[in-house]
Amino acid sequence: MAKHGGFNGFPGGGGANLQQMMKQAQKLQQQMTDMSEQIENTEFEATSGGGMVKVTMLGNHEIKTLEINPQVVDPEDVDMLQDLIIAAVNEAIRKTNDAREASFSSLPGMGGLGGLGGLFG
Repeated sequence: MAKHGGFNGFPGGGGANLQQMMKQAQKLQQQMTDMSEQIENTEFEATSGGGMVKVTMLGNHEIKTLEINPQVVDPEDVDMLQDLIIAAVNEAIRKTNDAREASFSSLPGMGGLGGLGGLFG
């Protein structure tokens, strides 16, 4: 019967390598947590309608402010105002998501989160 040696079938000092990998994983996890907190507290601003509607959103997708220029308020065309608000909010969401993805892709070994991006949004 062949002797595998090492840790759980890994040749040589597999235990030491596993400990190093665990330390690196913990460090990466802490960096990801720090980045998430920083992004959640960052303000993102988006406008629509040539600046007629402006949204300021935190990185956690919480709307902080919504400004509507009175010139765009037309009781006869509420649909347009609703569309402008939706467009500004969606743009702010895109900005927060882009910032989160860019932040995480800068971590060593992450190279973008690929299919994991939704886990952090």
